[in-house]
Amino acid sequence: MIRRILPSISSVSSHFLKTKPICSPSPLHHFHSLQSLQCSNPISKNGSLWFQGIRSYSLLSLNDLRDNVPRKQKTRKGRGIGSGKGKTAGRGHKGQKARGNGKLGFEGGQTPMRRRLPKRGFKNPFSLTFQPVGLGKIAKLINAGKIDSHELITMKTLKDAGAIGKQIEDGVRLMGRGVEQIKWPIHLEVSRVTVRAKEAVEAAGGSVRRVHYNKLGLRALLKPEWFEKKGRLLPKPARPPPKLKDKVDSIGRLPSPTKPIPFFTEEEASASPAL
Repeated sequence: MIRRILPSISSVSSHFLKTKPICSPSPLHHFHSLQSLQCSNPISKNGSLWFQGIRSYSLLSLNDLRDNVPRKQKTRKGRGIGSGKGKTAGRGHKGQKARGNGKLGFEGGQTPMRRRLPKRGFKNPFSLTFQPVGLGKIAKLINAGKIDSHELITMKTLKDAGAIGKQIEDGVRLMGRGVEQIKWPIHLEVSRVTVRAKEAVEAAGGSVRRVHYNKLGLRALLKPEWFEKKGRLLPKPARPPPKLKDKVDSIGRLPSPTKPIPFFTEEEASASPAL
């Protein structure tokens, strides 16, 4: 690029310097200013051409930008024996490595690295994963009209309103984030609830019930249309295992309930008929 533009610049500049201008430029102006170049002399055109030539052949113009080519070019293989990487292209004759690749992690028959290293940690098969939802988010959805506070709020209600995601593994945990926004009584049925959230709901005149659903029951609660599409009946509610009896209040109901089950004390439960 520089070799191409240097002869043109030198020719224009030498022609401009050989000619003698009639009027000298003012010392108060820069040498490259337009006033000094466009003075009334026969070489004013040459001066402007020289100035435009310098600008057009600037080394910092946008049309000269291009990628910086790496020093080491990529080797082209299999393009003739004259290149040194033709025919077998550096792979040799026959064999698994000449035709393809070996199995990932295979080390020729010796014990691989994944078996030489010890195992770390474990996965608890009895762990449960609950999707959290805060009271503040529920209050915002109630104010937006997406949830009716006069009806029972179930996990299906929260899912349809967008309070929780669609991928629910074992249930929903009610959290106490935004408890100051709950100023009216609401009734909820969730899998788990924190102490702070339960106290806030009960202080506003509402109730929270911990219900148990197994995997099949949770699917029947959240997606009852799946059973209808398959031509199947809804499953019966499953009882909680003995280890979870102290962590739930009742068995989950199917299909999705619309009215809450009232809480009774021991005296009221003995006096009232069984539900």
